[in-house]
Amino acid sequence: MGVLGGDRTTRGLESMPADIAAVAFDLDGTLYPNYRFYRRLIPLLFVHPRFYRAFLRVRHDLHRSAAAKAGAAETAVDGAGSSFYDEQARRMALRLGGTAEAAKQKTERFIYRRWEELFSGIKLFPQVTETLTAFRTAGLKLALLSDFPPVRKLSLLGLGGFFDVILSTEETGALKPSALPFAALAQALGLDRNRKKILYVGNSPRFDAAGARRAGMRAALIRRNPASTGFCPRASALQCGADFVFFDYRQLREYVIG
Repeated sequence: MGVLGGDRTTRGLESMPADIAAVAFDLDGTLYPNYRFYRRLIPLLFVHPRFYRAFLRVRHDLHRSAAAKAGAAETAVDGAGSSFYDEQARRMALRLGGTAEAAKQKTERFIYRRWEELFSGIKLFPQVTETLTAFRTAGLKLALLSDFPPVRKLSLLGLGGFFDVILSTEETGALKPSALPFAALAQALGLDRNRKKILYVGNSPRFDAAGARRAGMRAALIRRNPASTGFCPRASALQCGADFVFFDYRQLREYVIG
């Protein structure tokens, strides 16, 4: 293991789990480096600066609201996705002026459609595909839970055929670290009563690790460099609020299946 990450090698392999039945992943910043997307996004920020400032502020507030309410609700409800998009549009309209419906249409055009196009050709972290293949070969269920609609993005990244379950947190009614998306994930995997058998892999201690562990799952964090979103500055998994911290996907592979 030491040769994979140098002095950044993860600790705690003596507690390697033997009963993981499913591995679920965050997408942005976890399967590929965030900076590769941000670099492509910069020109759009100059075209519609006021809109994007409003959107980023609203998403920040929605994340903060989800963190404040985390653990308060355990099950997704019918119509949750519609409620989320309505609330997001309402907040956007307050910042931009105009109607919530107009804000919703602009968000669909400028964010959900336009951003997806930027993923064509983005390179994944090394060993992602090999690791997913190894997990499938070992008989593990694979899932993806992302704060943005992931299906089209996965196709553009070349990962469209790997996952048994693909969910957007928005469709469950709340962003991470709310309990809602993680409960929906466990239900979709058929492991709602065995959540410890789910390992959730992300890049944010605050949203991914905290949300997963609060929901009763295990959590792993990819720890790349200080420019990474949610960078964990410590090598100790517990100090980062996770069960495992890794630098290289081969380390994750060894942690899960040996």
